[in-house]
Parts: sequence; C-alpha cells; structure tokens
Amino acid sequence: MENITVKVNGAEISVPKGTTVLEAAHMAGFEIPTLCYMKEINEIGACRICVTEVNEGRGFRLVAGCVYPCSNNMEILTSSPKVIDSRKRTLELILSTHDRKCLSCVRSGNCELQKLAKDYGVEDASVYDGVKNEYEVDSSAAHMYRDNNKCILCRRCVAVCSKTQGIGVIGANERGFKTYIGSAFDMGLGETSCVSCGQCIAVCPVGALSEKDYTKPVLEAIADPSKTVLVQTAPAVRAGLGECFGLPIGTNVEGKMVAALRRLGFDKVFDTDFAADLTIMEEANEFLDRVKNGGKLPLITSCSPGWVKYCEHYFPDMTENLSSCKSPQQMFGATAKTYYAEKMGIDPKDIVMVSIMPCTAKKFEIGREDQSAAGVPDVDFALTTRELGRMIERAGINFLGLEDEKFDDPLGISTGAGVIFGATGGVMEAALRTAVYTLTGENVTDLPEVRGTDGIKEATYNVAGMDVKVCVASGLANAREVLEKVQKGEADYQFIEIMACPGGCVNGGGQPQQPMNIRNFTDLRAERAKVLYNLDASMPLRQSHENPAVKALYDEFLEKPGSHKAHEILHTSYVKRKIND
Repeated sequence: MENITVKVNGAEISVPKGTTVLEAAHMAGFEIPTLCYMKEINEIGACRICVTEVNEGRGFRLVAGCVYPCSNNMEILTSSPKVIDSRKRTLELILSTHDRKCLSCVRSGNCELQKLAKDYGVEDASVYDGVKNEYEVDSSAAHMYRDNNKCILCRRCVAVCSKTQGIGVIGANERGFKTYIGSAFDMGLGETSCVSCGQCIAVCPVGALSEKDYTKPVLEAIADPSKTVLVQTAPAVRAGLGECFGLPIGTNVEGKMVAALRRLGFDKVFDTDFAADLTIMEEANEFLDRVKNGGKLPLITSCSPGWVKYCEHYFPDMTENLSSCKSPQQMFGATAKTYYAEKMGIDPKDIVMVSIMPCTAKKFEIGREDQSAAGVPDVDFALTTRELGRMIERAGINFLGLEDEKFDDPLGISTGAGVIFGATGGVMEAALRTAVYTLTGENVTDLPEVRGTDGIKEATYNVAGMDVKVCVASGLANAREVLEKVQKGEADYQFIEIMACPGGCVNGGGQPQQPMNIRNFTDLRAERAKVLYNLDASMPLRQSHENPAVKALYDEFLEKPGSHKAHEILHTSYVKRKIND
C-alpha cells in the first residue's frame, strides 16, 4: 500500500494513503475528540466536534477530521486556538437543547458530552439557551428507556441498529430543529421488532439510552428475612466488571466480584457457568439425537435471547431449528428453584433468583412464557454488569481492595467449557467437546477454527467418520446473511451458533460503556474474550461432561440428558412473531 507523509502538530509521520485526519492524529499520539463517529459504522462527520485545522498548500482551514482524507505533505493542527474555539462553540450549541440534569443522570462521570464540556471549559451552558423540544420518556420496552431530552442526535444508535444488527427499528424523524430519534409512526420501542440487544445503549455517548435499573427491588429482597436471595453471574461479567472501577480492559475480576456480591448481602453466590455446562449436556444430546433420528437441521443455539427474539420476528419458520434448551440463565434459575430448593428444603416461592448478565435482552427473557419450571419465574431479576457496578459503588465497597473469594458449592462448580460461553464460538466449541467425547470417547479441547472475533466463521470436523459442518455468527446482520444462505440452499450446516452481539456476550449491551476514542481503536471483544480463554486453559476440568456437580444433578434428580424430567425443567418453546409484534 502506498504511504504518504503528513505533519501532525509538527511531528512528521508516514501513513497509508486514504488514512483520515483522525486516524493520522491517533497514529501520531494525539486524540481528536468525536461524538458521532464510529469506525466503519457511523462515519458521517455530523457533530463537528472533530474539526481540525489542515493545510494542503492553500492555508489552514477547518475540516471534519473523522472523514477528511490525508494528502501528501498535509499539515494538521489538532488543538490550535481556532480549533478549540470551534469545538467549544459547538458544545455550547449542543448543550443549549440538552437536558442538563447531570447530577442525577446515570451517565454522570462516564458521559462523553460531560467530559468534553469540562475539557473545553464550557462553564456557562446557557449561552445559546432558547426554545427546547420536550419529549416523554419511552419506557415501553422491557429492557430499557429512551429519553430524547438528553439525545444529541449523534445517530450512533441508529447506525448500530441498522448496520451492525440489520434491524433498523429506530431512525431520525422530522427535520431541522424538530428532528428526534424514534421509531416509525412514533411507536414505542416495545411495540416494534426491537430484540432488546442493547447495542444502542452500549454506543450512546450520553444518558439518552439506558437499561431499566432493578437494583432497588433486589436490595429490598436482600433486606427481607423471609427470602433466600441467590445470585448467579455470567462468564462475561468477570471479564468486564473491572472496567467499572478503572481496571484495564481484559482484567479478570472473578474473585473480587464474588467477594463484592457477598458483601452486598446475597445468601449464595453461584456461577452461571455451572448452567452453561448443563446447557451443553442437553444441547449436545439434542444435536446427536437430531442427527441420528432425522430431526430438524441445522440445529441452532438458543443461548442468546436477543438472537432468539430476532429469529422469532424475522425468521419465524426457522424457530423449529432452534435448540429447545433454555439459556444458561434460565436453566440456572430452573435448577435453583427445583433441585436446589428441594435439597435445601426451601419453598421455591421464597427464593429470589437474581442474575448478573452482560446482556440487556435477559431482562426481556425472564418475562417470556414457558420459563417457570417450579410454577414461579425461573429468574426474578436480571441485572447488567453496569447495574452491579453501581450497586457496589453505592454500598461503599472498596472493590479494588477486596481479596479474591470463591463461588459457593454446588452450583458454583464449572468447567472451562462453561466459561468460554461468553465469547463468540464458545458455545460451539463447548458443545463439540462433549459431542466428540460422547461419540468417540476422545477428549478434545482447543478448536481454533471457531475462535476469534470474525462475524462469520465456518469449519468442518470429522467426528466418528461423519463430517459435521458448523458455522458461528455474531451480530444479527451476520446472522441474517447466514440464515438467508441456509434458506436458499447455498450453505449446508448441521450446527450453527448465533450470538446477537458482535463478538458474543463479552460485548453485550449490558457491559461497561467505553468512550468512542477507546472503542474505535481497541478491540473490546478480543481483549475481554482473552480473559475467558485464559481461564479455560487454566482450569483442571475443561469439558462439560466432567463437571461433578452436573453429574450429581443428573444422578440425583434429572436422570440423564434429554430425559422427560430434564425436558420439563430445562427446555422451552418459541413463538412465531410478526414484524412489529
């Protein structure tokens, strides 16, 4: 590739031809601020916060650094007085129509607009005060709210919903000063075909979008002496929670997380990885049964509730391909309120099951039908990683100073196969480990072909003389591509793993929010996934069928994978939905 030479604040560097001013500055060690820009997703140059002075031989002028290409011998000034003045005026204009209730905003202290206002000395936000549009908060969805009074029209949410997820249930309505982000015909988000993935929340720079916070009723349950409050934590949470407390991306905080949950008052702290192992036992059995007995293929995983709802809306005919297994979250709750409740002599009605998830769609999932094995909801409250972070802060717990603690037994015992569920390809790899063992008695562990952050991965494995063609997809636009190929007969798979969020649960809509200057230049998915694969490699047990607690569950209660009792407790059903249903 041809390189060109540019000067950034006097520092001469060589960059590939086609590099933008923003990228060149980053290479030179200077960060140009942005609000609307998302690399390869929302490159529209709309917010003008990234304005930068450039000189291409005709004198310096202001350009949008996020989209303006470098030319040979270009001079770039990222923080000249003219640049700073322009950015400050733009911020004042944005704030003139912004709901500035910062002290009570969920994003206070972690708001990109707030930080920019501080960085550029915007002390008087009323400079351009005038008419303001006022909007009702949309809380119609099960998982989130939208407050357009705080929206800055950056359109990041629109781009990620349309391009990354291929759904597009939100967009810009009206024009000019009256422009706002909403759904078609002013429908509430809960009335649309939104799948609750929360990727819009993950990229929102301000407090316009956030998950519904259920920390208050959880704390009330903990304070109720008549309730036994159990908590389970998904694998990806331990890979992200540390970011809430300033730790580097990709820090494993499993031990501190367990210690913090105990200090919050939960009666037992369990690991959803146990239920991930249980899911594999059921799903691997289901896959082998379909292969042997002519069942519906390809079998498609059902661990991601955002993906399941997407399938119900957009590919309803393929709901028959979905595994009937509940997700690990729901399997855990079902097991806790049946097997564990029976062992401990607790009435299921007195158990409050709380899950800590990297996922906002889990808030929708707990309210689905056919998710109440004990006659009560399998899970009562699903909290995001962010909600847990806020609970720990409010309780005054010194998270960084905590000593590591271990999960409670027996529902805290897991294998490496369970922990990798949080990364795209992890469910597939875990299932194949157990399927291969069931058919051949051989132990396999690392399957690199299904690892990594690529949106679509394919592989063929020869198992007991049979070629098994598999596919892994993450991000719903990629899922659509895969399923359309299957429908057209252009792809012949026996087993497909699909995760709603790009990169899997480690990049879920409930994970800690990182500013775009981090997201644009750091692969959050890969850094967080490393935590899970490193844990897997270090664990003494790496295959779900080796989990002694899972073995005991079958011996004492469920009989065997795929049994009638297992189906009653651990499996579910689906709905063929219409668009905007």
